[in-house]
Amino acid sequence: MTTRRDMLLGGSALLATGLIGMPLRAAARQWGESDYAKAMVIDAQGSTGGGQRMTPEVIAAIRASGMTALSMTVGRTGSGPGQFHDSVAEVARVTQMCLDNPELLILVRTAADLAEAKRSGRLGMICNFQDSSPLEGDLAHVALFRGMGVRMIQLTYNKRNLAGDGAIEAANAGLSDYGRQLIAEIEAQKLLLDLSHGGARTIAEGVAAATRPMAISHSGCRTLADLPRNVDDATLRAMAAKGGVVGLYLMPFLRASGQPHAEDLLRHVEHAIDICGEDHVGIGTDGSITATPVNAAAYEAQRQFYEGRKSRGIAAPGEAPDVLNILPEYSTPRRFFDIGRDLAARGHPPRRIDKILGGNFARLFGETWPAN
Repeated sequence: MTTRRDMLLGGSALLATGLIGMPLRAAARQWGESDYAKAMVIDAQGSTGGGQRMTPEVIAAIRASGMTALSMTVGRTGSGPGQFHDSVAEVARVTQMCLDNPELLILVRTAADLAEAKRSGRLGMICNFQDSSPLEGDLAHVALFRGMGVRMIQLTYNKRNLAGDGAIEAANAGLSDYGRQLIAEIEAQKLLLDLSHGGARTIAEGVAAATRPMAISHSGCRTLADLPRNVDDATLRAMAAKGGVVGLYLMPFLRASGQPHAEDLLRHVEHAIDICGEDHVGIGTDGSITATPVNAAAYEAQRQFYEGRKSRGIAAPGEAPDVLNILPEYSTPRRFFDIGRDLAARGHPPRRIDKILGGNFARLFGETWPAN
């Protein structure tokens, strides 16, 4: 009998032979290492896998990845005490990590820094908040964190905060007055507004309120998987119309239930291209550069992780104790190369693949960030 684990371990072979999902289309031309080496490769939401520690495993994964930049969360989420203080300390730790590893990392504050990361072969580290709670309701803190190097601010996590309702808040009440003021201040400080993890109304109202391009850095298409963490087509179109970019994640929410696979991500990418256009789609893995082996230890770690989130009331529909927060075929530091290869196998041209792997986010960063 074929088990769940057999399916996970065998996923790559099935994908390669076209036995999972849609038949593979003939590629316009071969896409490979030289194309990847030239691409601006950006994970709009991820982690190194080591927090602020540069372990041998993390260093090896960064060097193998071929990535240009990684947007990493440095602030706290949730409404507990000490959010501002703890977030200041975390931004400082990431800054110090870059200073301590100048041959490997570069702190990215401007589009010029991003270009330098690509030129020098180092990994650009972009600091983001996945919640506005580090601001503790003080709009003046936006400028303070801008000075420290934060370049992306997400309004809400999964629950309600001062800015509005998150993805799993049952009321789905949308933006607050403070949330609208916060959007205006984020834009005034030339930072990137991120609407990920918002409730459906919060994201839609955030897009409507914004006057500059914005990101939904790590999400999925609700038409393909009707889950709260995903975004409906009308909101995706409105985001694209204002120049924004959606990053598709490598998470369980790519399907209604069960373990997601590479095919699920590719379907979401293609649907987003159909809805938004190829200039408004990217990748925000919501995972680490390091690999997660599919084994008993991984399943036990996932069970504990899920139970912890459930006990705090922040687990979203689609999360499960026996569904890993990875796509097994892409659980490798080279996942962006593999995504590019698989898109090429489905007939996507190199120019479009370059945009999806990071070119679109590079354009968005250049349009929204300060020049210095």
